[in-house]
Amino acid sequence: MDQRDNVFNELQKNQPEETNTPQTPEPSQASENAAAQENRRNIQQTQYNSAQQQFRQGAYDQAQQQYNANQQFNQERQYEQYRNQFSPNPPPSRMNGYYNNPYYGAGSYPNAEQLRAAAELKEKNQRIRREKTIVALFFILVLAALIMGITGIVYDIATSGKRLRGAGTANQVVIYQNSKPEGADDNISEPDENGRYSTEGAAAAVRKSIVEIYTYSDAFQKDLEGTGSGVVLNEQGYIVTNAHVLSATGYHDVHTADGKVYSASVVGRDSKTDIAVLKINASDLVPAVLGNSDEVIVGEEVIAIGNPAGLTGTVTNGIVSAVNREIRSDSTGFEMNCIQTNAAISPGNSGGALVNMYGQVIGITSSKYVSGFYEGLGFAITINEAKPIIEELINNGFIGGRFRIGITLIDMSSEENVATIESNLGFELPEDFKGIYIDDISEDCDISKTALKKGDFITKINGTPIETYDEMYDTISASYGAGDTVPAECAHVRKDGSIKEYEIEFKLMEDTSGDY
Repeated sequence: MDQRDNVFNELQKNQPEETNTPQTPEPSQASENAAAQENRRNIQQTQYNSAQQQFRQGAYDQAQQQYNANQQFNQERQYEQYRNQFSPNPPPSRMNGYYNNPYYGAGSYPNAEQLRAAAELKEKNQRIRREKTIVALFFILVLAALIMGITGIVYDIATSGKRLRGAGTANQVVIYQNSKPEGADDNISEPDENGRYSTEGAAAAVRKSIVEIYTYSDAFQKDLEGTGSGVVLNEQGYIVTNAHVLSATGYHDVHTADGKVYSASVVGRDSKTDIAVLKINASDLVPAVLGNSDEVIVGEEVIAIGNPAGLTGTVTNGIVSAVNREIRSDSTGFEMNCIQTNAAISPGNSGGALVNMYGQVIGITSSKYVSGFYEGLGFAITINEAKPIIEELINNGFIGGRFRIGITLIDMSSEENVATIESNLGFELPEDFKGIYIDDISEDCDISKTALKKGDFITKINGTPIETYDEMYDTISASYGAGDTVPAECAHVRKDGSIKEYEIEFKLMEDTSGDY
């Protein structure tokens, strides 16, 4: 028991006692006694209150001391935990509330900065451990995924055969393939007892006589102008083709069926008929056999052989749709006797062969005589009409009797041509006006020395009205030849519709170029 308890007990003993036995003092003495007792009670009450206040203050001080002792104990325990974890030499014992601390010093406690550094070190170590754990987990997941993938691939490979066999059993598709009967092609190139080939036999008989022609604009053969086909005429290297396949100033190569390439020279060309002849220096050529196109009948089988789009040795088949078709070339307007066929004839087929089932060439195919408006409508120049032109070109290099006027014209044979003329003039022509529009005039011809100008019209030849190319050509060729002088009536149409008429005379020039 401490001092505060003793004081409290004394106060309890000195507490004034209350008596239940009333006394009856004398009046004066009673008055004095009452005052003394009242005074004593006040003193005792004051002492009691003072003792109670001292007791309460002592209890508070004792509680504060206990709190401080607890705080010191907690601090010491926290320090021990940090020292055991982070100090290189943790303290072995505790002495009188102090530590024998070799890290912080003997008899010393860690301050706030040291505790903060220890906490940061602990946090850093924990963060490093967490990062290592995350990296380890990542590699574990990657390894697991890799193992699962390899396992799946191995499983698929191991079971794919079974699945395929199962699928084939459920939906089995049978594809049949067989070979031709033995000996089916043994006699394919042989004609029958009448000399008639099959389609395969006719193609085999003629294909070696078809060549491919390449036209270049330069001697180094860098600028390709076009390609076409040709038919070998004899062993000396003469080849017939279309005139539009060649170029008057170009360079030409011939590719034969055996893959050889030869440089070719132009023997002669005739643009009016679209026939031309080349020559190469070769001695082992296989010439084609020319037939008689007058014997061709409608409905008989034919094949066309050529090189459309550079596809060497292409064969198409069909029938003779019609004979003796007078077809006008779309480049010159000159009419030629042609065979009509439904065998496909493309631009690369130009100069190729139209062949009957006896392996004979009965026509020279030309894309210039092909209809551009209807499918299955092709034409070949009959070999009987082409043969004399071929022979004359070989002998003379040109077609004799050809004349040239020296003009480029647009006739009035169609509404399209009339529209073109009016577009060039910039106004409409007067109604019922007829003539041939002069689009250009060659300076090397006699007609360039006359009053005729570009943009004017020739309306009459020797008094005969003309409005088409055929009318002009027929009128001139009926009465005149190369070197003759031809009278003509001309007209100049003004924008207001008025017409100025005048007359000219011009000399026909001999044409050996094959361009007119």
